Amino acid sequence: MATCPPHPSYPSGPTDGVPTAGAPTAGALRHAHWWQRPWVRYGAATTLLTLSGLVILALVREETGTEGFLVGLGLAVLPVPLLIAAFRWLDRVEPGPWRNLVFSFAWGACAAALIAIVANSFATRWIATATADPAGADTLGATVIAPVVEESAKAAAVLLVFLFRRRDFTGIVDGVVIAGVTATGFAFTENILYLGTAFGTDQLAGHTGIASVTAATFFVRIVMSPFAHPLFTVLTGIGFGIAALSADRGPVRRVGVPLSGLLLAMGMHAMWNGSSAFGEYGFFAVYAAFMVPIFGLLTWLVIWTRQRELRTVREELPAYAVAGWLTPAEPYALGSMRARRIARQYARRHAGKAAAREVTRYEAYATSLAFLRHRARRGRAGADFVVRERELLDELWRRRETARPALDHAARITAPPVPVAAPPWPVYGAYGYGHQPTPYPAYNPYRS
Repeated sequence: MATCPPHPSYPSGPTDGVPTAGAPTAGALRHAHWWQRPWVRYGAATTLLTLSGLVILALVREETGTEGFLVGLGLAVLPVPLLIAAFRWLDRVEPGPWRNLVFSFAWGACAAALIAIVANSFATRWIATATADPAGADTLGATVIAPVVEESAKAAAVLLVFLFRRRDFTGIVDGVVIAGVTATGFAFTENILYLGTAFGTDQLAGHTGIASVTAATFFVRIVMSPFAHPLFTVLTGIGFGIAALSADRGPVRRVGVPLSGLLLAMGMHAMWNGSSAFGEYGFFAVYAAFMVPIFGLLTWLVIWTRQRELRTVREELPAYAVAGWLTPAEPYALGSMRARRIARQYARRHAGKAAAREVTRYEAYATSLAFLRHRARRGRAGADFVVRERELLDELWRRRETARPALDHAARITAPPVPVAAPPWPVYGAYGYGHQPTPYPAYNPYRS
C-alpha cells in the first residue's frame, strides 16, 4: 500500500560522514565478494567490449576489404550523431549519466553485432545443410532467425543497465533512451557491413553513381530507415520502463511486460525483414503502413511521458520549498524546459561555463529528488528513501548559491502573466499622466 513520505526537514547544510545510498561503508566493502566491487565490474565490461570490438572489426574488414570498410564507415556514421542527439533530447528532463550511454552504444556496436553475425551465420548454414535449400535458408534466416537473435542481443544491454544501474533506470524514457542508443550502435556496425559489401560489389561490376548498389543501399538504410533498429528495440525498452514503474507489483508483471516488449520488437523486426517477400512494392507498403505510423505513435508516447515527468517535478518540489530547501520560484522553473534553458544561459552569461554546468547538475538533482518523492508517495521508493533524499538535498544545498539566482531569473522571465484590473479612476504617472518611471539597472547576482 502506498504511504506518504515524511515531510522534508528544514535545511541544516550538508552532513559530513553520513553514508549515502550507493556508497557502501568500509565494512561492507571489506566483506563484499570480489565480483561485487565496482572496479571489477567496470574492468570486466571494458574487457568484454574491447575484445568484441576487435573481433567484429576483423570480421567486417575481412568481409568488405579495407577500402570497402572505410567507405562503409564514412557513410554509416552519418546518422549516428542525429540519433544520439534525438535520444539525449528526450532524456533532458532527468539526464542519465554518459557512462550508461557509452556502454549501451558500445554493446550494440560490438557485443550485440558480434553475437548476431556469428549466430545468424551458423543458423543459416545449418538450415541450408539440413534442408538442402540455400535460398529458403536465407529467407528463413532473415525473417525468423535474425529478428530473434538480434533483438535478444540488443535487449541484453537494456537488461544489464536495468539490473546494475537501477538508480538511473526509473521509467519509460530511460528505457527508450538506453534501448535506442544500443540499437543505434548495432545499426552503425551493420550499416558498415552492408555498405562496404555493396561498395565491393560495385567495384567488381563497374557500377558508379546513382545506379550503383552502394547508392541504393545508402538510400534505403541511411536516408529512409535510419530509425528502423532503434524503433524495434525501443519496444523492449518501453517494456523495461514499465517494469521499473511497477517495482511493487508481482514478478509476473515485472517479467512479463519486458518479455512482451521483446516479442513485439522481434515481430516488427521480422515483418520489416520479410517485407521484400510481399511483392515488388512490399517494402514501401510496410514502410508506409506500419513503420511510419508506429514511429509517430512512439514519438508521441515518449514526448507525452516527458511532459508528464515535468508535471511531476512541478507537483513534488513545492514540499521542499515549504521546508526551505528551495525558493518558492524554483519548482515552477525546474518544471519547465524553457526556464531551465534560460537559467543555464543566464549563469553562463554572468558567471561562465562552470556556473552553467553547476546549474545543469542542480536541475538534474532536483528532478531526481522529485521523482524519488513521487515514488515514495506511491510506496515504491525502497528502504533507502531517507538516505537517498538526504544525499540529493545535500547536492542541491552545495550548489544553491550558483543555481538559485539563475533559476529565479528564469522563473521571472517565463512565469505566466497575471491579469491586473486597472482602477476606474486616472492614476498619476500612468496613461499619459506625468513621466514614466526610470527602470532600475540590471542586477547581477554573481557580481562580488
